[in-house]
Amino acid sequence: MRTPVDAPVERRGERAAPEDATSPKRTGNAGKKARGTGRLTAVLLALASAALGLLVWAVLANSGINDFPGPVVVARRAGELIADGTLFADAGASLKRVLIGYVLGVVLAVPVGFLMGWYPVVRRLIDPWLQFFRMVPPLAIIPLAIVLMGIDETPKIFVIFLASFLSSVVSTYQGVVAVDVTLVNAARVLGARDPQVFLGVVIPASTPFILVGMRIGLGASWATVVAAELIAAQDGLGHRMQQAQVFLDLPTIFVQLIAIGAIGLAMDRLLLLAERRLTHWQERR
Repeated sequence: MRTPVDAPVERRGERAAPEDATSPKRTGNAGKKARGTGRLTAVLLALASAALGLLVWAVLANSGINDFPGPVVVARRAGELIADGTLFADAGASLKRVLIGYVLGVVLAVPVGFLMGWYPVVRRLIDPWLQFFRMVPPLAIIPLAIVLMGIDETPKIFVIFLASFLSSVVSTYQGVVAVDVTLVNAARVLGARDPQVFLGVVIPASTPFILVGMRIGLGASWATVVAAELIAAQDGLGHRMQQAQVFLDLPTIFVQLIAIGAIGLAMDRLLLLAERRLTHWQERR
């Protein structure tokens, strides 16, 4: 059987040439090792940051500040609230309000932002009102919403929706406007029509802006729900903080604050993970 001309022939006694350092196999192994090292470093830094925060907290508690609770006291109070189910009930009530208002705001904000960025006429009609309501804090609308909508769930969800919508619609609109005109023109030169340009160029290019707006809207939603529950609510983390304030129960207030931060951080990490998956093509530092 004849050996192909291009096939490498290994003579007896000769060793195979070593793999080049830039070969795909070696490069892939190095990339995996670098990613593993980066994840380990991130975990260690997060643990160090948490330990440093607890240390600063303990120092402040022992510095003589009046009735300032330390980590041990707050942890003991958290255990009591978890044992009787109060913490989970309040967290569930607040989380339900945030999710409903936040999802409604994002679902409406994304198409409105696309319309504003793609059609100048729509932009000129909506943008003045959008900027007007952006200057009015959602917290200032809470009293009006309670008077008009009552003290049930509707006004709370409405102000959360408003906070989420305003943050997300601006980011979506800016993402569409910021799309590189060269990419749009290149797609049109290749024969793409407006729907194809919109689906193939505008949406992928504006996705990072949309996700950033969603993260900002999430923080605004949590801030708004706490304020709404402080004013008028029968349950929720903000309501529990308001009750604890009346009785000067600082450990309970700290537990609610930590719960709000922990839940919000977990939701933000999920959005960040989605951002990395959806925009893996984007260069990052």
